Amino acid sequence: MVGLAMVCSAIAVYAALTLPPVYSATARLQVEAPQIPDDMVASIVRTEASEQLQLIQEQLMTRANLLEIARKYRVFDNMNAMTPDSIVDAMQQNTRIRRSSGRNEATLMSITFTAARGQVAADVVNDYTTLVLEANATFRRDRAQNTLTFFQQETERLADEIDTQSNRIIAFKNENVDALPEDLSYRQNRQSVLQERLGRLEQERAGVINQRNEMVSLFEATGRLDRPVAELSPEERRLEELKQQLRELLAVYSQTNPRVVLVQNQIARLEDSLTETAATTPGEGGAPAQEASIIDVTLAELDQRVVEIDQEITRVNDELERLARAIAATSTNSITLERLDRDLESIRARYNTTLNNLNQARMAERVEVNAQGQRISLIEGAVVPQDPSGPPRKKIAAAGVGGGLMLAIGVFVLFELLNQRVRHPAEIKARFNIVPIGVLPYLETRGERLRRRSLQVLTLVAVLTLVPAGLYYVHTEFMPLEILADRVLQKLGLT
Repeated sequence: MVGLAMVCSAIAVYAALTLPPVYSATARLQVEAPQIPDDMVASIVRTEASEQLQLIQEQLMTRANLLEIARKYRVFDNMNAMTPDSIVDAMQQNTRIRRSSGRNEATLMSITFTAARGQVAADVVNDYTTLVLEANATFRRDRAQNTLTFFQQETERLADEIDTQSNRIIAFKNENVDALPEDLSYRQNRQSVLQERLGRLEQERAGVINQRNEMVSLFEATGRLDRPVAELSPEERRLEELKQQLRELLAVYSQTNPRVVLVQNQIARLEDSLTETAATTPGEGGAPAQEASIIDVTLAELDQRVVEIDQEITRVNDELERLARAIAATSTNSITLERLDRDLESIRARYNTTLNNLNQARMAERVEVNAQGQRISLIEGAVVPQDPSGPPRKKIAAAGVGGGLMLAIGVFVLFELLNQRVRHPAEIKARFNIVPIGVLPYLETRGERLRRRSLQVLTLVAVLTLVPAGLYYVHTEFMPLEILADRVLQKLGLT
């Protein structure tokens, strides 16, 4: 037992003294709050600081990054003999990342790397720090740019939809220009005016026909027009009537009105006729001829007036028919236009919302590009350590001594449990239920004593040779003893 304890203690002390020194370098980072308040420019990246640090840590500890850094600085001396998987495992074991956060507390991250050379440890930690800062900046910048690109594309798409919908409305209005709902009141008023005008035209037509019939009847009965004997001739009297009628028409209609133009033409013809009559100066014998000429002219004028009234009635009826069809189609067009306008307003509302979001995204993108938002900053970079941080030689030696003692005690207990020999008189009494008169000890012969001592020496030699051989095999074929010791100490909480 003493030999086993001494062997284990000696191995532990030897390992503690011969393990190469290791150096640790540490960098500390913190998550800074946005320099521009959120109530002024809302941040696009809404990831929590702790979650963002976790994502960055996962990106940092990827296989590609670890292999690149390990090969860049030749972190391990026997890298040529190590497989990529063993390199990645060793890098992960030598890297420690700690995060701390809480309510009303700053979010911090520390990165520590342990290597056989202090310069390598500092270089690896600084590379880690650079990757973290770049990953954070890239992460936030990409988020902001992706958001900006999305809203730009959405704004352009909605603008195209607005143009398309507006063109649909314009095309529909052009196709139904005579039946648009905004002109409904005008068409209804126009319809009322035309109906009133149609009634007046029919009354006027009836009056002109009655006047013509009366004149024909009077002329056939008397052979002359019914007029009092006066100084004015019939042409002059008719001229005065037309002038009076013209004055009445001008009080109602404009100069370009067809009725006004007709009366003006009649006045002009009568004036020309009177001028010719005054030049010839006819006598009494020419009165019947003059009367016949006047009645023909008057009847011709009345017939022409009837034709004009009929044409006007036809035009008014056609327009009324068009107005009736347009008014009937207005309700259907109104429903269609309301649907088109509603769709247009919906698209415009989405466009305005997207445009507002686009402006916010532009501001937020500028904030992220200028590093004015939430960011990870370096508090303290890694420096080259001057003193080794391990291995903890005293702890390793103490652990070896303690382990040897525990192993010796375990072997003692095991031997005691496996030893079935009777070594005390009480055991004879207890096992065979007899009371011995006397007890004689077992006396070994010289050969038995020699065999026992030889077996003990062989066991001690086996322990002294197999244990170092096994440790050497583990160190060379499986894992270096310093890394294994560091893992064991980490498991035990000693480092």
